[in-house]
Amino acid sequence: MSDTALLAVRGLAKRYGATPVFSGIDLTLARGEVVALLGASGVGKSSLLNCIAGLDVADAGEIRLLGQVVGQLAEPQAAALRRTSLGFVFQAFHLLPHLSVADNVALPLLLLGQREPAAVDARVAEVLAGVGLAGYQARRPRELSGGQLQRVAIARALVHRPALILADEPTGNLDPHSAAQVLDLLFAQVRQNGAGCLIVTHSDEAARRADRVLRLLGDGVRAEAPAA
Repeated sequence: MSDTALLAVRGLAKRYGATPVFSGIDLTLARGEVVALLGASGVGKSSLLNCIAGLDVADAGEIRLLGQVVGQLAEPQAAALRRTSLGFVFQAFHLLPHLSVADNVALPLLLLGQREPAAVDARVAEVLAGVGLAGYQARRPRELSGGQLQRVAIARALVHRPALILADEPTGNLDPHSAAQVLDLLFAQVRQNGAGCLIVTHSDEAARRADRVLRLLGDGVRAEAPAA
């Protein structure tokens, strides 16, 4: 497994109490690459993303991001690496309902200490335009459709130009037309910014368009041919 990969996961294992979720997970991801991760319900796809993102802790194995072994970093350094280098697109959007679209998207920039209003506003406007939501800054989440909410979630994940995007079923709540639009935007933005993207999905369309397709099993990861 290459240590020069953007993301390198080696021997990862997770269990909840006495119940194993997965073990022996090895995978790599390069900059500019989109990898689709498939698997049966309950096999631990979301748990794997959460471990990579630092939202959960693996029981064994190593996660190396940008050449750094995340588990060997002190928590302040690990948190700084995650804030700087990771963007997460949640299936359930996880937007803050009391904030405007602009304020939701700006959150990663504020967490990184970027508080110059003109610069923040310009970057937010740029990324919203990139996902087809130019002029939506003042709206609240309740005023948006499901497809628009997912676009806002993608904009928030991309606004700080992270090296790695993790997307958990980003089209799972959408109709086919909105799902296709969201995939267009996500894939285009990832490749335009030279980021890597690991996308958990049940979508044949997402799998067909990915650079590689992996299937998560209880005891490892198996490469699959992209869907025809």
